[in-house]
Amino acid sequence: MVMGLSGSGKSTALRTVNKLFESTSGQVLVDGTDVQTLQGAPLQAFRREKMGMVFQHFALFPHRNVIDNVGYGLKVQGVDKADRDSASIRALSLVGLEPYARYSPRELSGGMQQRVGLARALASDPDILLMDEAFSALDPLIRRQMQDELMEIQNELRKTILFITHDLNEALRIGDRVCIMRDGAVIQIGTPEEILTEPATAYVAEFVQDVDQGRVIECGEIMLEPKPIDPDMSLSEALAHIGDRSGTFATDTHGRPTGLLTIGDCVKAADTGSTDMTAALRNDFDTATPQTTLNDVYAAAGRGLPIAVIDQNGKLVGDLDPRHIMEEMGRVEQLIDGFERETYL
Repeated sequence: MVMGLSGSGKSTALRTVNKLFESTSGQVLVDGTDVQTLQGAPLQAFRREKMGMVFQHFALFPHRNVIDNVGYGLKVQGVDKADRDSASIRALSLVGLEPYARYSPRELSGGMQQRVGLARALASDPDILLMDEAFSALDPLIRRQMQDELMEIQNELRKTILFITHDLNEALRIGDRVCIMRDGAVIQIGTPEEILTEPATAYVAEFVQDVDQGRVIECGEIMLEPKPIDPDMSLSEALAHIGDRSGTFATDTHGRPTGLLTIGDCVKAADTGSTDMTAALRNDFDTATPQTTLNDVYAAAGRGLPIAVIDQNGKLVGDLDPRHIMEEMGRVEQLIDGFERETYL
C-alpha cells in the first residue's frame, strides 16, 4: 500500500514497476530481474505474464461485452477464444460477476465496471497486481464493498498487490504494509499499527492523527502477559497476587480461562468473612483474540472488567484491562505533540 498527498509521487513510483516510466536511478527488482533494463519483446512478455494493472478509471471497451473485456489481454497474447473465455469466467466468478458475462459495460453500475477491470487484471493470473487509485472514483458504500471483495480475493489467491491510494483509512484497512510518500521520497514503511502508533516524522503523525485508532490497533498490541491464579490460593493470597492489576483469571489444566477474580470481588468476599478464593470468582467475563481490534471490544470494556485474550485453542494468552485501552488511545492521539508542527501546501 503506497499513499501520500496529491503530487507526492505515488503513481510515478507505481509506473516504474512495469516500466511505463523509466527511473533515473536505482533498480526495480522482480524475482531477480531489473525491470528497468528490459526492452522490446522481453519487456512486453514481462508485463503480460508477471503483472496486471487496475486503473482509477475503468478503461473498458464500450463496444465489447464483459467477457471480451476481461479476456482482451489474453487475446493480445494469442490465447484462443475457448481458453480465454474459460479464464475470463473464472476471473468474473472471483468478483461475483459471472452472470453478467454477456452484458455490455454500459449496462453495469460503476462498482460493477470496476470489478470488471479487476477481473481483467486477474484473468491472466499475474504474480503482481498494480492498482492505481482503483477505488477512488466509487461512492463510499461501493468503495467499502470493493475493499471487502479485494481482501476476500487476496485471501484466496495470495497475490502481491501494490495499491496506490490517497485515503489513509483505505490504506490502514486493507494494507499489510503501508508506505508513506512525500515529494517523491519514502518517509516511512511499516504495518498499519506501526504507522499509526510509531510515526517516524511530524508529517506521518499529522497524517494519522484523525484516524479512528480503534479500527487499527489490535488487542495483542496492548494486552498484558497472563497472570493466572493458583486454585489453591487463599483469598488473601489471591488478592496479593493480583497486585496492581484490576483482576486476573483462573484457568483449567489446558490453560483456558474459567473464572475472573477482581479486586472488588475479593474485597466483597473478605467483608463477609470468607477466606475461600473460589467463592469470589465470576464467570461472566468477556473474551477476545489478539487480532480483535479495540473497536470490537469497546462494548465489553464498558463493563469495566478485564477481558481474557485467548488463542485459537481457547488458551489464555493475555489480559486486557479497559483502562489500558483508554491509555493507548490517548497516547496515540498525543504523538503529534512530540513533533514540531509543519505546514503542507
